[in-house]
Amino acid sequence: MHIFLQTRQSLLDHALRLFQEQGYVATTIDDIATAVGTTRVTFYAHFPNKTELMRALFGELNRHLDRREDSEHGSTAGSLVDAAREGSFDAIRARIGAQAERWPDIRPYITVVEEASAVAPEMRDLREAWFGEVIDDITTGLAAAGRFDEATRRYRGHLAVELLNSANLRWIQHPWSLDDGPELDILAVAWTSLLGD
Repeated sequence: MHIFLQTRQSLLDHALRLFQEQGYVATTIDDIATAVGTTRVTFYAHFPNKTELMRALFGELNRHLDRREDSEHGSTAGSLVDAAREGSFDAIRARIGAQAERWPDIRPYITVVEEASAVAPEMRDLREAWFGEVIDDITTGLAAAGRFDEATRRYRGHLAVELLNSANLRWIQHPWSLDDGPELDILAVAWTSLLGD
């Protein structure tokens, strides 16, 4: 079983690298298998198709972001729920800062997800479902606080997630220091305006 898991991880690692280098659509199952030094049959023993391999990469992204599996929402991050529930600038800024510290580690995943979702409808669906899980966390926190009309909570979460994703993509293209500078403070002010008291 240990070799099985090593092969699976090797397929994921090489697929992520190839998706970055060649693009999601241009990378074939044979490319991935060859990069690992195995065959298409071995690939299929681990993943029925590239979509399911990408779903597994989302699982790795969740681990990098400390999101745990959740039967109701797919995945959840208790710290995001807590920050949304508290709604203070300090709580939100701490959450955004902790998230931004992970940006260097998640850069390859985000880059591949954005490229793949732009060209493949099934990837767009996976991306939207994943963002929906993050929005669920914010909505849950706002509901726990009894803040805002129920009809607006999800939209507020959607806007907050889009702002964070936009900042992350901007950082990927034009990195700035994550330790100082006004960018994360400005993002936290926007989040506080959307989600706080």
